[in-house]
Amino acid sequence: MNLHARYPAISDLKARARRRLPRFVWEYLDSGTGTERTSAANGCALARVDLMPSILHGEFTPDLGVELLGQSLPLPFGIGPVGMSGLVWPDAERHLARTAAAADIPYTLSTVASQTPEDVGPHAGSHAWFQMYPPRDPEIRTDMLNRARAAGFGTLVLTVDVPVASRRERQVRSGLTQPPRLTPRLMAQVVMCPAWAAGMARRGMPRMKMIDSYSGQTSGLPSNQHAGYLLRTSPDWDYLRWLRDAWDGPFVVKGVLDPAMVPRLEGAGVDAIWISNHGGRQFDAAPATIDVLPALRAQTGMPLIFDGGVTGGLDILRALTLGADFVMMARPWHYALAALGPAGPDHLVDMLRSDLIANMGQLGARTLKDMPARRISG
Repeated sequence: MNLHARYPAISDLKARARRRLPRFVWEYLDSGTGTERTSAANGCALARVDLMPSILHGEFTPDLGVELLGQSLPLPFGIGPVGMSGLVWPDAERHLARTAAAADIPYTLSTVASQTPEDVGPHAGSHAWFQMYPPRDPEIRTDMLNRARAAGFGTLVLTVDVPVASRRERQVRSGLTQPPRLTPRLMAQVVMCPAWAAGMARRGMPRMKMIDSYSGQTSGLPSNQHAGYLLRTSPDWDYLRWLRDAWDGPFVVKGVLDPAMVPRLEGAGVDAIWISNHGGRQFDAAPATIDVLPALRAQTGMPLIFDGGVTGGLDILRALTLGADFVMMARPWHYALAALGPAGPDHLVDMLRSDLIANMGQLGARTLKDMPARRISG
C-alpha cells in the first residue's frame, strides 16, 4: 500500500482514525473543553501566519536539523504526552516510543500513561522525556523521579496548566468513565470497531499503571475524573524550585502563555519553556499559542517549545518563524496510530519530513534558522 497516496495529510489520518475508534474513545482523544473555542483558535491563528516565498534561489537540499537542550536532533518536531494513550490504541506508548527512537526525536511519556517508565524506557531511544503531573506527597514525588531517571528518561517536563480538573463536556456526554468501564452503551460502540476491540481483547482495558502503583484504588472521584487527581497538587514556585533541585537533567515547564512569567522561570533555573494551552482541553478562554509566541520570544533567549493546532509541516515552519525552537504534537500521532496501527506514526514522520522539505524549497530556506526572514510582518 502506498501510504503517501492514500493518506497524504494529517486530516486523512484523522478521518480514518475517527472511523476506526469507538465514539467514546474518539471523544476522549479529540475533545476540548467548553465550546472548544480555544482548540479551534489554535489552528485558525496558525493559518493566519503568512510567509513570503522565494524565487531564483537555485537547487538545494534543506537541512532539517535543530539543536535543543544540548542535543542535535535531525528533525524539528517530537511526540508530546497524552494521558492514557493506551485507550486510543493498544500499547500506544511503546509504539510511539519506538517511532521516536527510529526517527531520533523526543518522546514524552505522561505520568498518567497506561504504561510505566519501566515499560517504555527501553524502547524510547536517547531522547526520552518524562512529563510529570505534580504529586502532592514528597516521597511519591521523589520515587517518580528516581524511576523515570533509572528507566532512561533524561528530560523532565512539569505541566503547570492543570491546577484543577477541567470539565471536557464531550467526554462526559460520551459515557467514558475513569477507569474505563465497558457499559452496554459503550459495548455497542466497541462492536462496530473490530480492530480496536481485538487489540483491547488481547491486552485488556488500559489503566494508569504508574498512578495505580501509588494510589492502590480510585475511589472518591467523580466518574469522569481519573485516578491522577488522587495524588496531584497544584504546584507553586516552591514546588518548582524543589523539582529543579531534585532533577539533574534538563527541566522544562509546560503550559506557559504569559510573557510576564518568563523572567521568574529563568530565575528558577528552568531550561526551556513549553508554550501550550493544553490543546484547548483545560480553559476555553485561553489565547491561541501562536498568538503569544512572539511576545514570549521577545522575553528570553532560552529554548521555546511550541504546541497547539499543528496540522502539518507548514505549521511547524510557521511556529519556527515566529520564534519557536522546537514543535511538539500529541493528537496527530494518535490519529496516525488509530488510523494505521503501528505503521501510522512512522508514516507521519515521513509525511512531516516531506512537507518540511517541500515548503522550505518554496521559501528558499536552506536551514531552519533561515525561517524568521521569511515572515511577513503585519
